[in-house]
Amino acid sequence: MKVLHAVAGGLLPSLCAACGRSCRPGAVACTRCTRRLAEAEPLAGNGPQGLDRTWSSAPHEGVARDLVAALKFRRLLPVAGTMAERIRWLAPASLLSGAIVPVPTATLRSMGRGFDPAAEIAAALAARTEMPLAGCLRRSGGGRQVGRRRADRLGHPPQVHVRGEVPRSVLLVDDVLTTGATLSACARALRSGGAVRVVAITFTRRL
Repeated sequence: MKVLHAVAGGLLPSLCAACGRSCRPGAVACTRCTRRLAEAEPLAGNGPQGLDRTWSSAPHEGVARDLVAALKFRRLLPVAGTMAERIRWLAPASLLSGAIVPVPTATLRSMGRGFDPAAEIAAALAARTEMPLAGCLRRSGGGRQVGRRRADRLGHPPQVHVRGEVPRSVLLVDDVLTTGATLSACARALRSGGAVRVVAITFTRRL
């Protein structure tokens, strides 16, 4: 994402990834959207089957939802750093342990986008926490989850496989928690590979 744009010999500030309004150079979000995101309350719970705990930094609405869309569909990669920073500051310290494992996107989806949103968030979080990053999961089949009904998601979860060594303590990282079908599939694969603790953190959660 370009921070500054030269226009008619002058400079225009960068645009907010959430609302599109002007914001200070180098910022991902404008002051108003930053304030609204700060007002969003995190969500915690025991989580989907196979997970010990789940935590999400905000409901999937408003500014938080707009930032997810900016990362996934507009390829504004600096947004991943903003997401990771919010997670680092707000997530319970007890969850930020073990090795960070990004929830995998299907290979064709990653190739089409040119990047993996969950992997971008996970890498940014690892850099900020100095936790190890372990890309030990691969995904195939299951079709695209976005836009599918809840029953379809739960009845036809993606196929997730272990590739390489699996950490004993895992922090799964993804952008959005919806039904939890994908997280459960990841947890099953990780536990089959030897993981004894699997918790999940996402930037948002659909209510």
